[in-house]
Amino acid sequence: MCGIVGVLGNHEVAPTLVEALKRLEYRGYDSAGIATVNDGQLDRRRAVGKLVNLSDLLVHEPLAGKSGIGHTRWATHGAPTTINAHPHQAGPVAVVHNGIIENFRELRTELAAHGLTPSSETDTETVAMLTQHHMSEGLSPVEAAGKTIDRLNGAFALVFLFEGQDNLMIAARRGSPLAIGHGDGEMYVGSDAIALAPLTDRITYLDEGDRAVITRTSVEIRDAKGRLANRAIKQIQMDAARIDKAGYKHFMAKEIAEQPTVLADALRGYLDGDSIILPGEPLDFTKIERMTMVACGTAFYACLTAKYWFEQLAGLPVEVDVASEFRYREPPITANTVALFVSQSGETADTLAALRYCREKADRIVSVVNVAESSIARESDLALPIHAGVEVGVASTKAFTCQLNVLLLLALKAAADRGRLSPEALSDTLASLRALPGILNVALDRGGVIRKAARRIAESRDVLFLGRGLMYPLALEGALKLKEISYIHAEAYASGELKHGPIALIDKSVPVVVMAPRDTLFDKTVSNMQEVMARGGKVLLITDAAGAAEAGQDVWQTVILPEVPPVLSPLLYAIPAQLLAYHTAVAKGTDVDQPRNLAKSVTVE
Repeated sequence: MCGIVGVLGNHEVAPTLVEALKRLEYRGYDSAGIATVNDGQLDRRRAVGKLVNLSDLLVHEPLAGKSGIGHTRWATHGAPTTINAHPHQAGPVAVVHNGIIENFRELRTELAAHGLTPSSETDTETVAMLTQHHMSEGLSPVEAAGKTIDRLNGAFALVFLFEGQDNLMIAARRGSPLAIGHGDGEMYVGSDAIALAPLTDRITYLDEGDRAVITRTSVEIRDAKGRLANRAIKQIQMDAARIDKAGYKHFMAKEIAEQPTVLADALRGYLDGDSIILPGEPLDFTKIERMTMVACGTAFYACLTAKYWFEQLAGLPVEVDVASEFRYREPPITANTVALFVSQSGETADTLAALRYCREKADRIVSVVNVAESSIARESDLALPIHAGVEVGVASTKAFTCQLNVLLLLALKAAADRGRLSPEALSDTLASLRALPGILNVALDRGGVIRKAARRIAESRDVLFLGRGLMYPLALEGALKLKEISYIHAEAYASGELKHGPIALIDKSVPVVVMAPRDTLFDKTVSNMQEVMARGGKVLLITDAAGAAEAGQDVWQTVILPEVPPVLSPLLYAIPAQLLAYHTAVAKGTDVDQPRNLAKSVTVE
């Protein structure tokens, strides 16, 4: 959510800032802007909408300078307007900010007594105004920024730029990520390493509460207690090709197609023969009595799927919570409990807050993340990478299947540790899992059938998804994908709940997507399908060949997938759910990669 970039360079910085911001578009935004210092003068340009609007503005109103900051804003306080866009400037200081300043109204009242009034509706402008006030009292830029940061409540990543100071940036983080990039006589700041990838591969990640004073040749970092902090410079491996569409029309299409490759990569990272190898200190599941899983959105549905695996395979009780509700109900964490947190970005604010709630309560904190240097990963006892690579499309696809993969491997290890899965059965399951990338390619080939159904679904106002057992969380994920990028109202239900209310919605205008491999629950699902069709509902059945034969010819459309062991079905059935959402959105002409009102990384509550 929102993106920050800052550059102390040796060349004109405006084009560099805009290019870096383009690499942060995936985070979601509704306005953008940059500010530079040129011959000591601080100036800025801002525009509403896509970055192309800012680029057009800069053609007509160029902005010179070799020092600058930039921002893509996702509106929180105040509508997406030019006045509310970042950077915000108050006198000699400009600020960009991710997060929320919770006490900005109190600070505004205080500043009003000094004759300072805001021009925007944002909480961020208050930061600039307060810094301006402290500078008017005679404090240096570093002192004024520090005194301002001390007064702020809430979550933030902040970067300050000052008039008359073309060799100074100040950065601070509390609850929102920020990274410093080291160049050759140049320095950079970014809300994540992706923005800085073309500029440098040498990155320092700020820890919680850190503040940094940055020049072209130096960085001084102090921790939350004001002590000098020695933060490591890390060499990152950023595959630029994975941030390119590679000929696909959308990032989402590319990322759906990448799933066989990234899944194979992820398996290589965890399997050694018939052994499941975890990085770091291993988990001994014989001593674990309960697991608590916490996540948001798609990651939450991955956890719901994993609950079936852990309980059925390993006999291990699992509780799954939405992160935004978890800590507020103050759940008791009993002895011998592992708390597991799943987040694609590793920076999800609600999930991170839930992790910190569990810090002194759970025996072990485990995370499943896609960003190894993220806050959630660094604050976990054991961080399990999903190896999905950079995911740019807002609607998660390959990250979801890679989350499922890691959670399944963890459940299999738990089952083996607890004596619920013999070595022979584990070997057979791992063999099937190794074969799955090739089977995913077969599922991708079903795109033509799914595209045909999507054209009809694109004309609908409402769509229902049904599933039983492991397919119930997949139905929830399918409905989420459809509503995220096509803006069609979609809901998912456990098939057995159909008669408990949702069947009232069924008529000939409501397509019903049924996810049902031919498993032990299939007969019951067929019964639910018959109830839908008896009321004129159009059923899109996603199943295997045996399921299609048994379901008969009365369904509206059938998508036939390869047969796989039931335990692997969620990873396979995710593919048609994603393709259905994608082709429906394309048919409707919506913004597939950057759907309205959504952000890739939600770093505020």
